[in-house]
Amino acid sequence: MATELQNLSSYDPGSTPRGEGKKIGIVVSEWNKPVTGNLLNGAIQTLLKFGVQQNDIVVEYVPGSFELTYGAKKLIEKIDPDSVIVIGCVIQGETPHFTFVCNSVTQGITELNILHNIPVIFGLLTTNTLEQAKARSGGRHGNKGDEAAITALKMIALNEKYK
Repeated sequence: MATELQNLSSYDPGSTPRGEGKKIGIVVSEWNKPVTGNLLNGAIQTLLKFGVQQNDIVVEYVPGSFELTYGAKKLIEKIDPDSVIVIGCVIQGETPHFTFVCNSVTQGITELNILHNIPVIFGLLTTNTLEQAKARSGGRHGNKGDEAAITALKMIALNEKYK
C-alpha cells in the first residue's frame, strides 16, 4: 500500500509556495463526517500556516462523496477560486457502490481539471476499513487534508507559472 511508504503530512515546507492572496474553495462530504471533519481541519490549518487568510477559504458541504464534483463545479463558477479541494471518504462495503462512487468522483475531478483553468485537488480517501480512514485523517499515516492543501498551493504556483 502506497501510504505505508509515506506519511501524508510529510512535506518540505521550504518547497511549498506561500498562499497569501489566494482564494481556496473546499468541498466536504458530510458522509463519514468524523473522518472528513479531520481532513478539513488538516487542510485549513495547513493553508493558514502557509499564509492563506481565513476569509479566503470558502467551505461548502455536500451530502456525500458522489456530490463532491458538483460542489466543486459550483465553487469554480461562483467564487473564482485559485484552487478547489474536494474532501471525502468512501469505505469499502459489501456492494459495488464503493467502486461506482470512487470511479465517478475520480472521473468528475479529472474532467473539472481539464475543463477549467483551476486546479481541483483530489482529497478523497478510498479505504477498505474505518481504521484505515482514521489512520489517514490524522492518525499514524498523517492527514490527507494536509497533503491536499500542499498540493493545492503547488498547483496554484504551477498554474501561475504558465499563464
